[in-house]
Amino acid sequence: MSKRQNPSEFLKRVIGKPVVVKLNSGVDYRGILACLDGYMNIALEQTEEYSNGQLQNKYGDAFIRGNNVLYISTSTK
Repeated sequence: MSKRQNPSEFLKRVIGKPVVVKLNSGVDYRGILACLDGYMNIALEQTEEYSNGQLQNKYGDAFIRGNNVLYISTSTK
């Protein structure tokens, strides 16, 4: 069994790793989590935008406002 962790521990552990950020609008952003703050504002590097599972765009760096975030999960990128 894996050790349980709270969200704060999870977020600290995934900084610098590939993540998927799902927005309230249904759009996914996939990239390397550069940093985030207490408001869940997120900075991603090597970012790709997906809508309905289809790649829409590629960005270098992307900044996502925290109130738009539905969830953050690890990626197998």
